Amino acid sequence: MWYVYVLSCEGEIYIGFTNDVDRRLEQHNSGKNSSTKGKLWKLAYFEAYASENDARQRERSLKSHGQSMRWLKERIVESLQIS
Repeated sequence: MWYVYVLSCEGEIYIGFTNDVDRRLEQHNSGKNSSTKGKLWKLAYFEAYASENDARQRERSLKSHGQSMRWLKERIVESLQIS
């Protein structure tokens, strides 16, 4: 399985895709990703896909199309506010 995930930290969000969400979250929180370094991220949301290409396309859609991100944020507003 492949996953598109949303991390949150102090009002910021990060979107990515992976085949192992737990491992990837650990990498983000241990400073192995320069764009998320220095913060403690929490998993706010994920979607599962059987195809790597489908997950990659969904991640790209969320990152490049403001409407896709806006609709997702509206759907998961409570999850983004969990501290």
